[in-house]
Amino acid sequence: MNKLITFIICMVMGLAQANAQTFPSGPVKLVVPLTPGSGADTAARIIAKNLTKVWQQPVVVENKPGAGGLIGTAAVVNAEANGQTLLFQSVTFATNPATYKKLPYEFSKPPINVSYLGDTPYVLVTSPDGPYKSIKDIVSAARAKPGEIPFASVGVGSSTHFAAEYFIQAAGIKMNHIPLKGGPEAIQEVMSGRIAFCMASLSTALGQIKGGKLLALGIASKSRSSAASEIPTIAEQGFPNFDMSLWFGLWAPNGTPTSVVNKINGDIIKALQDPEVREAYAKVGIDPKVISAEEFNKYVKEEITRYQKIAATAQIEQQ
Repeated sequence: MNKLITFIICMVMGLAQANAQTFPSGPVKLVVPLTPGSGADTAARIIAKNLTKVWQQPVVVENKPGAGGLIGTAAVVNAEANGQTLLFQSVTFATNPATYKKLPYEFSKPPINVSYLGDTPYVLVTSPDGPYKSIKDIVSAARAKPGEIPFASVGVGSSTHFAAEYFIQAAGIKMNHIPLKGGPEAIQEVMSGRIAFCMASLSTALGQIKGGKLLALGIASKSRSSAASEIPTIAEQGFPNFDMSLWFGLWAPNGTPTSVVNKINGDIIKALQDPEVREAYAKVGIDPKVISAEEFNKYVKEEITRYQKIAATAQIEQQ
């Protein structure tokens, strides 16, 4: 009996090693459930270029936007669990459980958390020609007119909505949420002065900030960004410990062999240490960060809980 058990264990270990050695066996698809040009799309294309060289197989980015990322997520959930189809998503993966009543997967069989890629801080932006020149100005205006001052997001339950609600809750104010169809529209409304502010990812808004089309009032991370060190943090403007970033990660279909998941995670870690990747990420305001698959798994769970609490306080109804 002991010999049989030993034989079975060796067979399983051998199969796992074979899976890792043969991966990838063909082109790898990175499904981005957001539009081309989004922060996740940009981050995915940078890493895809590196992995194409490392794996010696084409790593193709495929955009499948819609329904808060659920359409693209469903495409990966239903793909064969061999690592050849992966989900490249943002923090939206963690906000969706608080936003939607029904997800394209059961919580008993969620996609596997493979790897953290990096993050870019949100930045609170307003019109350079508008009345708000500081965080204090917005807070004072909102307190003078509770529920009247408008702020924009790219949709109810979007990551930008949650980031703004997090700020509003920290400030103890009430404002008027104006959900729009996408980032470009939200930023345009802010630039026009029709909307007081929006929370945009630094990777998305950096160009307009540098060009003087947007006024950045505060970075949402604890420390200033190296990509725009002149912008003060929200934390240093009277909101200690205020910290929220748009982060990016990689997921695989449930059932993907652990050996394959570990290989992908290991290759991502190596990619994030590549000077070319780091330089490309720095140019768009993304800070690459290396963590293990286990650490990423814990982080995702904590983020899901965090956004559920924000949603409950803001009374965001599930769609």
